[in-house]
Amino acid sequence: MRVLVAEDERMMADTLAEGLRRFSMAVDVVYDGDSAVERLGVNRYDVAVLDRDLPGRSGDDVCRMITSSGISTRVLMLTAAVGIRDRVEGLGLGADDYLTKPFAFAELVARLQALSRRSSPALPPILERDGVVLDITRHTATRDGLILALSPKEFAVLHVLMRAEGRLVSAEDLLEQAWDEHADPFTNTVRVTIMTLRRKLGDPPLIHTVPRVGYRLGS
Repeated sequence: MRVLVAEDERMMADTLAEGLRRFSMAVDVVYDGDSAVERLGVNRYDVAVLDRDLPGRSGDDVCRMITSSGISTRVLMLTAAVGIRDRVEGLGLGADDYLTKPFAFAELVARLQALSRRSSPALPPILERDGVVLDITRHTATRDGLILALSPKEFAVLHVLMRAEGRLVSAEDLLEQAWDEHADPFTNTVRVTIMTLRRKLGDPPLIHTVPRVGYRLGS
């Protein structure tokens, strides 16, 4: 695993790097946001550990850059703030995880390892395709500026389809990603949800069915 540690407290950053290397991680260290952006443009990292209060570009700005660029680096945010609002804001920027200082080193390692197991690219908090805007943070969806009154399950299915960026998604994949383990794979729940979602999205149709293969979103 390759990790970028961006932390302006040099002693803390170097100590973290030394400890992570003991877990067979390849670690690069920077002490400001501008250097973090530079490194991210050159190297591929599995995870970036970002302090929110970096000098230069803030950790928030670096996180926005990562999620908007579509690179696959996961983000773990560090902060001295302890309020729930601060944690929610950090996650809303597109961060994958969040730790409040001071933290146990063992917990940091466990979280980094968990993040490295996620294979899909980090996604921005707002997805857009063919006039549909999906705001993951606010849990809202619109098409051409009109609000879509979606059920939680319809929202989840639309999220999966938009993440696929026009690629086909099988019914099995939809079940796995949008339903829990108690979903019955032999029911027509996916077909019914697709039908109601297609109706709510309106015309021209955006969800297309490829018989015996799956579904895709696109004009």
